[in-house]
Amino acid sequence: TNHQSASALHLAEELQRHPAVTAVHYPGLSTHPQHDLAKRQMRHFGTVLAFDLAGGKAAAEALLSKVQLVRCATSLGGPETIICHPRTTTHASLTDDEAGQQGVGGGLLRMSVGLEDPADLLADLLAALGTD
Repeated sequence: TNHQSASALHLAEELQRHPAVTAVHYPGLSTHPQHDLAKRQMRHFGTVLAFDLAGGKAAAEALLSKVQLVRCATSLGGPETIICHPRTTTHASLTDDEAGQQGVGGGLLRMSVGLEDPADLLADLLAALGTD
């Protein structure tokens, strides 16, 4: 929905400002390599985003253990916000070299934004990320 897409864009913008986040992958960001194409093809930029953490797999696992509102799951759709760690779930069968070639590092998290208040989602993620 438009609400979910707007929430995803808000979270993507905020996450890219966090010092523990090295990259945010979302076509709604002007920094995304295919942003211009997405603007031509889409009215809304979707509900799924991904972000890389500087601390790699350990940082990703720490965030997953700390989020309270965001649920850990591998499904990417529904009314609730869910997050998964692709390297140990959807892409677990890849070798380290294959995963690296596909950009699926240990610090990558993929999130599908639901209907919750984006301020609540951001607060949950920021609390889980902590401060450096």
